[in-house]
Order: sequence, then structure tokens, then C-alpha cells
Amino acid sequence: MSTQPTYDQLATLPAFAVQPVPTAFEDSNGFLNVRHYLGIGSEGLDESLYDVGIPFNWPIVSGFACLSAEHHLTYLHELKTGDQMSVRVRLVGRSERAAHAVVYVLDDTNQRIACVFEEIFLCVKLADRKTAPWPEDVAAGLDRRVAEHAGIDWKPELSGCLNLR
Repeated sequence: MSTQPTYDQLATLPAFAVQPVPTAFEDSNGFLNVRHYLGIGSEGLDESLYDVGIPFNWPIVSGFACLSAEHHLTYLHELKTGDQMSVRVRLVGRSERAAHAVVYVLDDTNQRIACVFEEIFLCVKLADRKTAPWPEDVAAGLDRRVAEHAGIDWKPELSGCLNLR
């Protein structure tokens, strides 16, 4: 039995990557092709990191980038072409060089969760393409968001297969 949060609980989080499912993303059945759930969720995660100190041009202005290391995806409901969707993000932890997020792709038309994925993403110094400690300002921003999200009155369902290291 799933213990995912409800649509109403998730709808209280800020919405990112808000858009209808485009025709160009549909599969031969008229639904969102499976390969696009991760892309849309990642777009929303990127947008959510802006306020913690990671703008879209972070690699250019800082020499650092966020790179995905691991994902665990669960598909709960299909999205049809034209359905309105959004992404909600909950940060659950941070280490010296990584962060752990849960990303929810919502079907706002039918008010349900379409897909949920966990992601471990890394701070990488572009000059040598190796992991690096989060810059102080970003670490502080991530810590604030993790603490804020820890205060939410529901717990995210975690896969148990992803861990910070």
C-alpha cells in the first residue's frame, strides 16, 4: 500500500515547471511518453534550486554544476496530452557534496500524483569534473530548505535504495 502524500498535501508546496502535456511529448497512445517524466521533474527540481543559491547560469557564474547521480522512479498515473501538470519538490537531506530530493510530477487536471522520483544530485567543479563541497552560500540555502521541509506535517515515502554519502 502506498503512503505517498495526497495531492492536496503536495499542492501546498510551490509549483514548478507548470505546463500542459505537449503534443510533441505524447506516445502512440496519446499519453506522456515515459521518457519525459524524468525530464519534466528535473526541470522543476532545477527551478526549485534557484532560491537556495543555484541559478540556471550557476555553471557559468561559479564554475560549479549540479549533476544527477542516482534516481528511483515510481509511475502512479498516466498524464494525457493536454493535461495540466506541475512539479513539487521536497529536499530531504544534504551532505558535504550531495543532496537528496523527492520530486513529484502532479496531474493537476485530475488532482493526483502522476510520478514520483527520488534523486541524489552532486556538486561538481566543472574544471576537473569532480565532486566538490557545496559553496558556503549554497550549503546554507540547502540547509534552510531541508529544515523547512523537515517541518512539513507529512513524511515523504522514500525508496530506501538512495542514500547520501
